[in-house]
Amino acid sequence: MDLDVATLPERSLAIRRAASRLCFQLGWSPLHEMPLPNNRRADIMALRPDGGFACIEVKSGARDFLSDSKWPEYRDYSDCLYFAVDPGFPLALLPADTGWIVACDGTAEVVCEPPIHALSPARRRALLHRFATQAAQRLAWLQDPDGQNSLRMALRAE
Repeated sequence: MDLDVATLPERSLAIRRAASRLCFQLGWSPLHEMPLPNNRRADIMALRPDGGFACIEVKSGARDFLSDSKWPEYRDYSDCLYFAVDPGFPLALLPADTGWIVACDGTAEVVCEPPIHALSPARRRALLHRFATQAAQRLAWLQDPDGQNSLRMALRAE
């Protein structure tokens, strides 16, 4: 996809997909739109082989970054925070204490490693439980979409 002519949703999706592919290459397990205990939703939360969590915030452009003041709240629920952007993004806007992933043509690479801010054992355990539950529910819903629709209808009726 030519990111120069892509719409913002298309650009965001292309960056997200490339960042997820990078996660797989690194041996990380990415989960998109991960709900956090503080009512935020991480674009990508990745469980690393060492048991740590990397939060990846996808930004489709400078305006997207500048209009978002929520991203600092993701730090409390990850060991490290990355921004995933495309090659045209002005990297000087990104905070120096975050990691940077640049995505281009379906691939991505880490161009700046973030500092590690280790989670407490209790928070890590709770986040691991939340991550596993989300992943299991999504897999079950993929295998039984009619069951998901029935559950949604039942919850609306309450």
